[in-house]
This record gives sequence, C-alpha cells and structure tokens, in this order.
Amino acid sequence: MMRILKRGDKGSDVQTLQRALNITSDGDFGPITEKAVIRFQLSNNFPITGIVDSPMWTLLFNKEITVTEEIDEDTDISAEYFETTFDQVIHRHFLPKGQYVEGPVENNYIFLHHTAGHANPYRTVDHWGRDSRGRVATEFVLGGIDHRNGNVDNDGIMIQAFPEKCQGWHLGRTGSGRMNRSSVGLEICNMGYLTDDDKTYVRSLCTPSQVTVLEKPFRGHSRWHSYTDAQIKETEKWIRYIGERDDIDIRVGLQEYIHKYGAYKGFDFHEDAYYGKVKGLLTHTNVRRDKSDCYPHPDLVDMIMSL
Repeated sequence: MMRILKRGDKGSDVQTLQRALNITSDGDFGPITEKAVIRFQLSNNFPITGIVDSPMWTLLFNKEITVTEEIDEDTDISAEYFETTFDQVIHRHFLPKGQYVEGPVENNYIFLHHTAGHANPYRTVDHWGRDSRGRVATEFVLGGIDHRNGNVDNDGIMIQAFPEKCQGWHLGRTGSGRMNRSSVGLEICNMGYLTDDDKTYVRSLCTPSQVTVLEKPFRGHSRWHSYTDAQIKETEKWIRYIGERDDIDIRVGLQEYIHKYGAYKGFDFHEDAYYGKVKGLLTHTNVRRDKSDCYPHPDLVDMIMSL
C-alpha cells in the first residue's frame, strides 16, 4: 500500500506519483507537484485536498482516468478554485452569463437554503443553467451524501456558481424578494423533509443512517434528510468567510432568534426579517412561511450558536 503524500514529502513514492502525473520526477513533493495533484483532482471530480491518499492512488492508476496536463510553477489554477482564510477550498463552476444578475452589489444579508435535490453541487448549477426560470440561483452550493445509496463523492464540496458581487434570485419575487439584490445565498444539497416511511417528496427512499428525527415537528414534519458532518463543518467556514468578505455581522439574525426563542421558533418566520430589518445571517424559513429550508437540525443549531 502506498503511503499518504502531501507537500514536503520526499522519496521514491513521490517520484512514482510525479511520473503518474506527467511532471518532472525529482522525488520532492513541492508546489509544482501539489498544483498537479489539485489539477488532477479537479479534472476527475475528486475532493480537492492537494493530498494523495489511498483512494487517490487508486484513481491515479486507473488507466481510464484523465491524466493532468503538464504543469509548472507559473501555471495558474485560480480560475478553477480558491482558498479562503478559513482553510476552505471553493471550486468555481460558473453559470453562463445571463443566468445571474451582473454586479456590483453590496450584500447585507446571508441566507441558508437547502436544495431539496440530489447530492451533486455541479449538477445543481448545471440544472439552473438549463431551466426556464431565469436567474434563479445562489452564489454558493454545498455538496452532500446521496440519500439513496450513501455515495460520499460530493460530500463537503463547496462551489461558487457566479462571480462575487453578482446576484441570483433565491428569495422569490415578492415580499422578501426585495433582498435578492443585497444578499448572498448558500444552497446545501439535501432532500429536505421525509414522510413517515422515510421517503422524500419524490418518493425515493432515504437510507436509515441519513434520517434525522426531530423532537417535535418543524413546518409539519418530524423526519428529515440529515445534514452531514462535512456540510455542517463547511457551512461554518463559509459563514465566517462571507461575514468577513462582505462585512456582515454573522451573530445578528438567526443566532439572536435561537437565543431568544429556542431553535424551532428561531428557525421560523419572523416579520422583521421578512421586511429586511435584520441584516445578518438568516434562513429561507425566516422570511418565507411556505418554505422548509433550512430546518433546525441539532448540529446546525449548535454550529450557529458557536459562531
């Protein structure tokens, strides 16, 4: 079994890696090798870590897998991903122009959503680019675990769907929709509420390990598709990043509601949020009575309160 490799490692196994990536095989895992690993991971829809672990070795030696193009110190891969100050990698997978609202805009609100859809964030963005609803999108989408078979390939992968300072329609066209032009949204890939027999709204069965049962119903439902550990972790990093990027106080809004009213009412509709009077972190349910994203998953609540 090949050992886990990362930047700073040296040796014959690094040379093996470099030959597989079609770069100079000097046995030194430096910045060029790291870039090549990231490019390979990006090209093959693999988690972007820059680290070569056992699944990565298996992927590398699958001859049908795409091999990265030649790369050197001057190769710029910033168009494909970027890293935040909160140790988060965000992939760029932009919608076509015309499928989002051109900026610049000033954001005053952060909104959490979930997709009520499949686990793949790339497919979510591609769907937005093809549908007939116009500029419906959030700037960011976070991948999850497939509710049917437990596939984790997309779990925790954060992508950006259009450039910073642009906008998509994610709050509707009336009432709270006035905040579309001054808010940044995240869609968490999640199927949402479940029936009593753990089926989704499209009647697909959710695996038992991915079912969360709330202490009492929220928006009429007690059983929900779970937000994953990776999603909670990456959502926290993202909230902190956006708060810093857009100068938004992430402790205003949802955290205050939970502290004052408890988790269930905290996640529910609030008129002051609906009218745009609360500039901070909110969920779709805070401004829409007809929506169910996001729900008060205990780990999500704990994370919000820890901000």
